[in-house]
Amino acid sequence: MVGLVGRLVLAALLVVTSVAPTLAQQWRFAPPPGVTITQGTPRNALMLRANSQVHPVYLRQVVQYPTTERSGTIVVDTRAHFLYFVLGDGRALRYGIGVAREGFEWRGTHRVTRKAEWPGWTPPAEMRRRQPGLPAHMPGGINNPLGARALYLGSTLYRIHGTNEPWSIGQNVSSGCIRMTNEDVVDLYDRVQLNTKVVVIS
Repeated sequence: MVGLVGRLVLAALLVVTSVAPTLAQQWRFAPPPGVTITQGTPRNALMLRANSQVHPVYLRQVVQYPTTERSGTIVVDTRAHFLYFVLGDGRALRYGIGVAREGFEWRGTHRVTRKAEWPGWTPPAEMRRRQPGLPAHMPGGINNPLGARALYLGSTLYRIHGTNEPWSIGQNVSSGCIRMTNEDVVDLYDRVQLNTKVVVIS
């Protein structure tokens, strides 16, 4: 009898172990007690529209943000992993972002010179030398690493763009581009005009 119980316990543990990684990938961050996460429109005050793979601190929200920059300016704080869209009156809309990994950091001021929906991606030659398996070009779409939208910065190779890896928000992972969740980059894209000032600080 004891042997049978032992085998049943072992089988149960094996099932939990096999399922746990999948659950962890789908629900990395649990909501506060009593709050329900939804991908649609919240029906009450105890429902939060959010991506469960992004830490709550990086959820889009209006914050106090005293600055001398004019409303409509984008300020990217790479050290804090936040992008601010300045609203004026000491407030800004704050988004969580993923930024450049060590050795690829940069800072400066540019203008948005192009906007694209579901952009294609042509990896630069130096990136393809570092990662020989990359394609010469990848058409836009859900599997494209640039995600749903892209804002191109000046004449540089850098962009503010979406990502199909939402768990990378809050991390130092890119080759210099600023990445956002697809939901957030669509929201920002609709607010931003061509020639918008973008200030990147570190």
